[in-house]
Amino acid sequence: MKLVSWNVQWGRDASGIVDLARTVREARRLADFDVLCLQEITRGFHALPGGPGDDQFAELAALLPGFTVIEAIGADLPPASGQADAPRRQFGNALATRLPVAQVFRHLLPWPADEAAPSMQRVALEAVIDVSGATTEGGALRVLVTHLEFYSERQRLAQVDELRRLQQEAAGHAAQPAPAENAEGPFARTARPVSAIVCGDFNSAWNSAAYRRMLEAIDGSPPFVDAWAALHPGATPPPTAGVYDTQQWSDGPISCDFVFVTEDLSARLTRCEFDGATRASDHQPVVLEID
Repeated sequence: MKLVSWNVQWGRDASGIVDLARTVREARRLADFDVLCLQEITRGFHALPGGPGDDQFAELAALLPGFTVIEAIGADLPPASGQADAPRRQFGNALATRLPVAQVFRHLLPWPADEAAPSMQRVALEAVIDVSGATTEGGALRVLVTHLEFYSERQRLAQVDELRRLQQEAAGHAAQPAPAENAEGPFARTARPVSAIVCGDFNSAWNSAAYRRMLEAIDGSPPFVDAWAALHPGATPPPTAGVYDTQQWSDGPISCDFVFVTEDLSARLTRCEFDGATRASDHQPVVLEID
């Protein structure tokens, strides 16, 4: 299974030009992906720099025939002033896959008050994906794509804690699944795979407090492992933000985009690499392959 994770800044490149079709072409250049996890996809935010289209989730669906495109909205705001008939302004994550999708969960992440920092509601999008037995017993794993708060460390730490709690919850459902009420209703069987991939822009530097907390032990579940570090032991990861866009990242580039996998998947990792060449966003994409 091949996965690409990327904060695409609504398709805006390092020079400020928005072109979501180019973003998809660049992702395809990196890998013949089975799963594409994107952060900073918008609807109704045409006023953002570069002028993204009115519905980028619909654009993705048109650009990726044969893929299921799933959205999760964090910030959800009314139309801009004087545009009552315009769509709501929405900002979030997208997951596109050509593999079968079972359950989908949209988790609003904690947002504790922090009066010193601008912030927005953040979300984690979870999809249970059928990988036909190639990766885990039972043929399914969970893929989560998220984007944590930038300005507030307090909020980032709370959001990491929630990602860890969600993993613990899934492990509980795996160990003690409840039966379905019937075959047709919404009370479906609650089983969820323990095995998980959590990817995205963590807005937390490598080896920061939030990064280290993500790797701590989890009661009742295998812990998370940094996939890149597992395949490059002892190495420092390359910068993933601010490599080419030095205006937004005036303090210099940092490494803040990660792919974490549950420890039971670590032996199946075959590739995890950041692409340092593309200028199609202010972030660099990461490619993950699991045998």
